[in-house]
Amino acid sequence: MHEDLEFYSVIRAIKAVDEADVCLLLIDAEKGITAQDLNIFSLAARKGKGVLLLVNKWDLVAKETNTARDYENELKKRLAPFSDVPVVFISALEKTRIFKAMETALEVYENRSRKVPTSKLNDVMLKAVQAHHAPVVRGHAIKIKFVTQLPTAVPSFAFFCNFPDDIKTLTVIIWKISCVKVLILAAYR
Repeated sequence: MHEDLEFYSVIRAIKAVDEADVCLLLIDAEKGITAQDLNIFSLAARKGKGVLLLVNKWDLVAKETNTARDYENELKKRLAPFSDVPVVFISALEKTRIFKAMETALEVYENRSRKVPTSKLNDVMLKAVQAHHAPVVRGHAIKIKFVTQLPTAVPSFAFFCNFPDDIKTLTVIIWKISCVKVLILAAYR
């Protein structure tokens, strides 16, 4: 019976992720993030959804100085390279920080739909690319001419460069992470 319940819960979670703009991933504070939580998180990330982590049952955790900060750091280590995911500690039983969770979910939605001017994107991206040394192809360094944000529902970016077919996947991932950081920085300026 337990396997059937788990199976149908996963099917419903996949359908919910498909229909959502922002996914609120509820984690049990006592158990921590499980393999199933990581699978659902990676599904949401692959589909380009905004994600907010809600750590429930926070009232049951024994607290010391910086417990929340340490717990959040541990979560972000497990979710690497997605270290910019917001985390809200809640208690559904005591109704603690429920409104904060909804406000943060709305912020995530607004950040997903934020458009960054090409000039600002290029300023930050070109510095990030220089920091990660562009790969060399056939004796020539790959040069990004400019970056622009595409008009899509999910934040997407187009990189215009020489030798685009020779760029490795890892390099593209580093560039995408830098673009997301630009979006986050733009949100707070």
